[in-house]
Amino acid sequence: MDHPDSETVFAKIIRREIPVEVVYEDEKTLAFLDAHPNHPGHTLVVPKQWSRDLLEMDADTLQAYIRTVQKVAIAVKTAMNADGINIDMNIGAAAGQAVFHTHFHIIPRYEGDGFKHFPQSEYKPGEMAEVAAKIRPLLK
Repeated sequence: MDHPDSETVFAKIIRREIPVEVVYEDEKTLAFLDAHPNHPGHTLVVPKQWSRDLLEMDADTLQAYIRTVQKVAIAVKTAMNADGINIDMNIGAAAGQAVFHTHFHIIPRYEGDGFKHFPQSEYKPGEMAEVAAKIRPLLK
């Protein structure tokens, strides 16, 4: 963690300067309970190597990280007897990212728990094709 932006609350947690309830750790990742959970079992998973968000993470760290996210999500769903799981990540302040260190929230969900999903809309005629045409060239 040598980047100047790496002094986040999560960097301090990784160094054990802030106490948390760790549920999983390996050489590249750390998973711990969120201090302000949506539901009991709400867990945060962070890479130990700092990156601002998933879009900036190197491929080797990403591979290890996503394996940990899957492993922890399965454990949280089972342990909390959840009906479902939300695996959420906010990238950028406009999307709600408050801590600029890559992290997924793993949130156990239950039928009738009151969570509201994002509202949906419709594309105008021709708009879907225009949007797809902007994205496709960037994926080649």
